[in-house]
Amino acid sequence: MISLKEYSSHDATGLAELVARKQVKAEELAAAALRAVENVNPRINAVLQTLPSRPAAEAASAGPFAGVPFLIKELVLHAKGVRCDMGSRLAQGFAAAEDTELMARFRRAGLALVGTTQTPEFGYNPTTETQLFGPVHNPWDAARSAGGSSGGSGAAVAAGIVPLAHANDGGGSIRIPASCNGLVGLKPSRDRVPTGPDYADPLCGLACEFAVTRSVRDAAALLDAVAGPDVGAPSHPVPPARPYRQEVGAKPGRLRIAWTTRPASGAKSDPECEKAVVETVRLLQDLGHTVVEDAPRYDWEEFLERVHVIWACFTAISVDAVAAGLGRRPGADNLEAVTLACYEDGKRFTAVDLLSSMAHGNVISRLVGAFFEKVDVLVTPTIAALPAPLGQLDQNRKGMTAMEWTRQVFAYCPFTPLFNTTGQPAMSLPLHWSASGLPVGVQIVARLGDEATLFRLAAQLEEARPWKDRRPAVHVAA
Repeated sequence: MISLKEYSSHDATGLAELVARKQVKAEELAAAALRAVENVNPRINAVLQTLPSRPAAEAASAGPFAGVPFLIKELVLHAKGVRCDMGSRLAQGFAAAEDTELMARFRRAGLALVGTTQTPEFGYNPTTETQLFGPVHNPWDAARSAGGSSGGSGAAVAAGIVPLAHANDGGGSIRIPASCNGLVGLKPSRDRVPTGPDYADPLCGLACEFAVTRSVRDAAALLDAVAGPDVGAPSHPVPPARPYRQEVGAKPGRLRIAWTTRPASGAKSDPECEKAVVETVRLLQDLGHTVVEDAPRYDWEEFLERVHVIWACFTAISVDAVAAGLGRRPGADNLEAVTLACYEDGKRFTAVDLLSSMAHGNVISRLVGAFFEKVDVLVTPTIAALPAPLGQLDQNRKGMTAMEWTRQVFAYCPFTPLFNTTGQPAMSLPLHWSASGLPVGVQIVARLGDEATLFRLAAQLEEARPWKDRRPAVHVAA
């Protein structure tokens, strides 16, 4: 039987290699993951349900991650017959009749589904603290947030339960928990990863699906395994020139890199977040890259108002779809207060409001695209603050308007949502820890469709400033 210390010392690629060499059986890894849930989940509240009868049957003999334990977030993606509560009392008890396309691809990659993770209600929160299930605790500091909306997945991976877990991102929901938990969080280019058959472009194209991982090589290999359009997809980016796994370790060349610590709102970031970027910039200079302080400039207030329309409308249609499917009526008894406010806002907006907001996204994308004509990569803090104290971002706060909520959400994470609008690939890397021992992510962004540059640069940074041996206070090997 593999010990939890040995199990958690490997990334997903490493565990798959153990299975391939017959040094450990897939069933042993699944059992280790379930032991890990028992060991640490009572302290972090990240995993909602375990599926002990499934992993052994699902552990395929083929695929790059054959036999590697895996968790899925209870939002957007779903697995056949597996409960998916979406963090909401309204959706409680929902289970899909079929796998989504991405779930099927995860299975074909050999990943063994061992359970599901928490999300805030309908994903509109940069922390994961629900009325239904309670807060997810950050493994580095249990009094702080693990981020959102993929906070359950982030905390579970950081604590060593699994080496990688499903996540999705409509405003930063892969990158925020990656920053809060000391992980790698890649938001791929729009439509790089399939969202079918239920969605074409979720959140009017703002949202995408992928995962949080411990290593850059795992992110690259997983993207190789799941990327590409599914049947009937409305669009897809240009395919990569070669597998992303081959970019890991390849020389990135001398890149033109812009950086900033000041969000478009003009607000000041936490000094630790600024320090993370400044130290990364020095490292990039030492590695031979050309760096300049610069960033796209745009009207933050107008951007927020337009993004709010999209989020509110998507919340409204999602809530109505769930309510109709389960025969329930949305209201204060089954929706958190701010979710209900967003739902009501979304019902009031017109088609003209929504189309105008999408048109604004096109204007922003052209502006940012012109900026990236002169640079290869932009470096920013991932979020503007250290992981928030639990309770600070309260989705059930009575009396808060929907627009007030949108302002609070994106004041916490002002660097991430721009690239949901533009569709560009962006990655959070755990390159800094605060004086108090909290992880601080640094975001790197490339041109649309250019994940290859991100992987080459991320691997170079990972080698220069490795993080694999850092462990939080709550960890299966502790």
